[in-house]
Order: sequence, then structure tokens, then C-alpha cells
Amino acid sequence: MSDPDRTVLAHNPDLMVVRFDFQKGDEGALHAHPHVQSTFVQSGRYRFSIDGREFEVGPGDAFIIPSGARHGCVCLEAGTVIDSFTPRRDDFL
Repeated sequence: MSDPDRTVLAHNPDLMVVRFDFQKGDEGALHAHPHVQSTFVQSGRYRFSIDGREFEVGPGDAFIIPSGARHGCVCLEAGTVIDSFTPRRDDFL
């Protein structure tokens, strides 16, 4: 298992849009950050965990991860996720 490939698509101090390309078995390790995150599943299937609640998502699904929520995912079927963060995640630059 490995981390997904990350590409910053656009950003300014208030907002950042990032593409994550996952292979089956890739993980987004459990973590939390002060940013509000919006996730859109472009392709693939994923099992997400947000503050201990697990659910599966697929193409066309979207959801919000609140500021400070502990979250992560496992890729069940290769694909791409588009995440938006507010404010920008300077650690990704």
C-alpha cells in the first residue's frame, strides 16, 4: 500500500483544489487538519472514515469533511478524487 499521487490544480490563500490519483489499496492515512474539505469522487471506489463513521463512495459522490474531523480512506478500486480545502493547505505547496 502507498500514498496516492497528489497534484495541486489551483489555489489562492482562501481555497485550494487538489487531484488525488489512487491505485487499489492506496491509503489516505487517518489525520485531521483545521481546513474544511470538500471531496468529489471522479472515479473509483473508496472506504472513508470520518470521526469513526465508515462509508463507501463511488463516482459522482461528494461530501464535506468538517474542520478538525479525523478522517482517512482506503482505495477499493483505482480512481481519482478531487478535494477542495478552505483555507489553502500551505503544506501542499
